[in-house]
Amino acid sequence: MTIVQAMQGTIQFLAEAVTRLFSPSDDQYPAVGVQPFDGDAYSQWR
Repeated sequence: MTIVQAMQGTIQFLAEAVTRLFSPSDDQYPAVGVQPFDGDAYSQWR
């Protein structure tokens, strides 16, 4: 492996990281919104 190939691989690695960092989010979370509190308050609080 020559120095030129090593530098090319490093630059490609960094470019892919920057691209992923600044690209739109690809999360597939469901849009559920805010969940209301269904429990009872702790009654033995000091």
